[in-house]
Amino acid sequence: MTDDESDGCDCTGDTKRAETDPAYRRALWWVVILNVGFGIVELAGGFLANSQALKADALDFLGDGSITFVGLLALGWAASTRARVAMTQGLFLGILGLAVIAMAIWRALNAIPPDPELMGGIGIAALIVNVTAALILARFREGGDAQARAIWLFSRNDAINNVSVIAAAGLVFWLDSAWPDIIVAAVIAVIFLQSAWEIIREARGELRATA
Repeated sequence: MTDDESDGCDCTGDTKRAETDPAYRRALWWVVILNVGFGIVELAGGFLANSQALKADALDFLGDGSITFVGLLALGWAASTRARVAMTQGLFLGILGLAVIAMAIWRALNAIPPDPELMGGIGIAALIVNVTAALILARFREGGDAQARAIWLFSRNDAINNVSVIAAAGLVFWLDSAWPDIIVAAVIAVIFLQSAWEIIREARGELRATA
């Protein structure tokens, strides 16, 4: 892996550019604040609404924000140190993803429908936050930076998750069933685990390259 590449999810941004472009660095900090801040809110909302999909989506927010946050803090760190931190993050995120799947399985055995109104309202708020993050990064996407475009796509994919949560809330209301919530939670958790694995795989590659 070269110095100007990021982790497998491409959500930490271009660290070289962040060192030299204050506007780009500020944009990434705003993305961190939006993701981590709303992730905490959505996680609390997930428990209040008894929604596994909201909890899974909240972990996605927290994962994105924490990865970008550490990437910004690690500017100037040695490549091996950044790789070890990324490895730790990947393992931690993987554990969180497995926990969401375990909760979804438990919920399937005790299928109690979540609060669809609260679930849908928080899902709409999550979509607004993701669209805002994407708009903040839009001008850097147009600037031709491949990794800025990757972050844009990452936010767009997260917005698709939000739409899935909103759709699941509608189905929960219509069917009076917990299954739409459980299915969406499982899908988001699997995607989350895939991202965690990519982070771990790329970190291992970096450690081998610096050994």
